[in-house]
Amino acid sequence: MVPFVAIVLAAGQGTRMKSATPKVLHSLAGRPLVAYPLRAAFEAGAAHAVLVTSGDPALAAAVISGFPEGKLTVVTQSPPRGTGDGARIALEALPEGTERVLILYGDTPLIRAQDLGELVAALDRAPRPDLSVMTCRVAQPKGYGRALRDAEGRLVEIREERDLRSADERAVDEVNAGLYAARVEPLRSAIRRLTPDNSQGEYYLTDAVKLLGVGRSVAVLGHSDALRGVNDRAQLHAAEELMFERIRERHAVSGVTFRGDPRVDDTVEIGEDAVIEAGVRLRGQTRIGRGAQIDVGAVLDDVEVGDAVSIRAYSVLRASVVRAEAQIGPFSHLRPESEIGEGAHIGNFVEVKKTRVARGAKANHLAYLGDGEIGEKANIGAGTIFCNYDGFAKHRTVVGAEAFIGSDSQLVAPVTIGKGAYVATGTTVTKDVPDDALAIGRTKQENKEGYASRLRGRLKVKKGS
Repeated sequence: MVPFVAIVLAAGQGTRMKSATPKVLHSLAGRPLVAYPLRAAFEAGAAHAVLVTSGDPALAAAVISGFPEGKLTVVTQSPPRGTGDGARIALEALPEGTERVLILYGDTPLIRAQDLGELVAALDRAPRPDLSVMTCRVAQPKGYGRALRDAEGRLVEIREERDLRSADERAVDEVNAGLYAARVEPLRSAIRRLTPDNSQGEYYLTDAVKLLGVGRSVAVLGHSDALRGVNDRAQLHAAEELMFERIRERHAVSGVTFRGDPRVDDTVEIGEDAVIEAGVRLRGQTRIGRGAQIDVGAVLDDVEVGDAVSIRAYSVLRASVVRAEAQIGPFSHLRPESEIGEGAHIGNFVEVKKTRVARGAKANHLAYLGDGEIGEKANIGAGTIFCNYDGFAKHRTVVGAEAFIGSDSQLVAPVTIGKGAYVATGTTVTKDVPDDALAIGRTKQENKEGYASRLRGRLKVKKGS
């Protein structure tokens, strides 16, 4: 295929989104809307892309960071005066020697690279047109521009819905998908002759069909997903649900088992033989290893999960690492900068924050482990708390390999528990414990014989009064 440059029109204000965020920066399955048409264009073979924006610096910064350096040029259309004006500005920014362009919109995330490739390829088919337009046939064409043909079936004009002139035109079921491929010089010539002679007072790119003349434009029938632009939050939701289906299908054919309706961002990687259960949400730069099991309702943001890891139901993990064969949950919470070693266990209602848990260590029940280091095969009992914050600063707790921390212990940081040491149940540790030492910090128990019945009597009298 002859090299081409993609032009992505993304200068619309998106007022129906009712948001301070530019429409094309709204997130869909983990990426901004505009990233999807750009990616589809590059996958279809674009050598470069020109993105037309309203001049918002946040938009340019967000998009440029996601594509190879030097492959994307950002230009400004201000004020936005229609698609024809946007295309004119983009044509002025084309790399020298560009002969063909592909034009698409920044709010159409579901377009497919295959369809874009066919649109560009149509320029080389008889009658070797100057412009190819993607159209779709729909049962309910209301709201779309119509592809109007002459008696011989040749495409003669694209007319917007509000500018239709008769019932026959409104009945046409072939509609414009808003995707175009063109030879640069004929397109430039047509755009110079555009006028804002329409109900919107804008320069319509679609008028290029009529200006180029009969026989110089062809229609290429595309997939109906190409019509799914996003103009409001309802359409954003609908498009995202379809994208989630595509993502699940892509992973499933690569060896991943899905049950129910997990939501997996487009940015997530999943290894073969992993099982993702219903209600799971995988976001950001999450990486799931081979054979891992992610149980019902788990939420993972930017998490690296090793091979054969088990993330049990309703656990929440963020910006952390879980090494091979570890077990997390159910109802565990890994906060950022936590690292769980191979074969380690973090159980129900255990919260871990900025703590490294070494190979084979266990904290199976009801604990808070913050700003710590836990050695290999150490055991953290139920109810243990790392008291890491003094109201002004965070402090570190170190638990040595094979140490045993009894239930309901409080380790007041900064403190170190030595290798193989034993902290008795109910102890408050305020100073370092040497290797192989036993730490006991309890109030001495006292039993008062026969006192229970007397106590009950006093309490009963008090309640009656």
